[in-house]
Amino acid sequence: MASPLEQFVNSVCTLSAQGNFAQLCEEIRRSTELLAKNAPNLDNLLGTLDPQLHSLGVLAVLNVKFTLPASSAPDFETLFSQVQLFFATCNGEQVRYATDSYGMLAHHLTRALVDKKQPLRGIDIIANAISKIQTHPAQLTSLHADLCQLCLLSKCFKPALPFMDVDITEISKEGGLYDATHFLCFYYYGGMIYSALKKWDKAMYFFEVAITTPSMAVSHIMLEGYKKFILVSLILHGKILNLPKYTSQVVTRFVKPLSQCYHEFGTVYNSNNPNELRNIVVKHNDQFTRDQNMGLIKQCLSSLYKKNIQRLTKTFLTLSLADIARRCQLPGPREAEQYVLHMIEDGEIFATINKKDGMVCFHDNPEKYANSTMLRHLDDEMKKCIDLDERIKLMDQEIAVNPQYVQKSLGIQDDDMPSVGISGKMPSYGM
Repeated sequence: MASPLEQFVNSVCTLSAQGNFAQLCEEIRRSTELLAKNAPNLDNLLGTLDPQLHSLGVLAVLNVKFTLPASSAPDFETLFSQVQLFFATCNGEQVRYATDSYGMLAHHLTRALVDKKQPLRGIDIIANAISKIQTHPAQLTSLHADLCQLCLLSKCFKPALPFMDVDITEISKEGGLYDATHFLCFYYYGGMIYSALKKWDKAMYFFEVAITTPSMAVSHIMLEGYKKFILVSLILHGKILNLPKYTSQVVTRFVKPLSQCYHEFGTVYNSNNPNELRNIVVKHNDQFTRDQNMGLIKQCLSSLYKKNIQRLTKTFLTLSLADIARRCQLPGPREAEQYVLHMIEDGEIFATINKKDGMVCFHDNPEKYANSTMLRHLDDEMKKCIDLDERIKLMDQEIAVNPQYVQKSLGIQDDDMPSVGISGKMPSYGM
């Protein structure tokens, strides 16, 4: 008579061959305890299963291996190789029947690599895992947050950009749900990545999404995102922008009092006085350092110098580097020259520097908006607007025929809801 473990292998092979993946998922859920009790035999079991043909079975075994107690924990390098092989060769159609378990395996791997301070090793693996589980590029999965975390910790940002530069139009429901923590972490980590790359407009958008996510309570992620939102807002716009009107009241009520030192920093920033701003940094140095925001604080101070130089271009046609340093409270003419050169390179001002007498001549914007490059740019922006309009229309149509939306908009009770050919209550759009 076959042992329980042999019966499990037979069930996995038979149901996988039949394509009966829903039943296989139920069989695997009932066998989790069995797998945990047979920890010494799990590697042999993996040897009898094919990661592509029996993806769900292999997925279950790997998840169990990550949850084993320390006394029977497997060798990490062996487990890492097994997970790497699984994500590279697994069948996407199969694992979409167990998206919650699939995401759990990615989270286990990410946590293990973070704990071992080896985040770089997991970037390609998680990026490949996302591509396997996504139904289209604009779908957000819980694995996106893992990828951003690994890229952030390893300071290797480029692999995350293809997943971040996409306008998200759908959220993957893993096990019928989506943990809001993964959603918030994706936008929080994404905002930090864009900040590191100095893509301030995108960084501000990501932090704003994290802050304005509908909620009944303020999470620590939202609070930290709000602090960074303030600093990025100062760098990008020179002032603290108000949060959108659709922001949850609980956020505006509790987040601002917990960020008083950042609002004080923003108030002094608007005075355009670098010396006073430095005093505020010294005053709240411990808080800024504890929040790990000193990098953004220094960027704000640098942006204030640039802001003051830009103000000078509206008043003077020519000015010496020494005068610029004095008026902007820079240490000396050499620092003033560096700021002016960087601003010219970045297109923030239009000027020339006469090295002989140390004079700076400010010019008007030479762009006449009458060349082929500008025409292509306008054409690309128009195409983006048209595409966005089509997406909004499609989403509006989907919402309009959603039974739950119709029920709530008409104030119909569950018992009064007309039959629409769907059994059970529709899942909520909320997270």
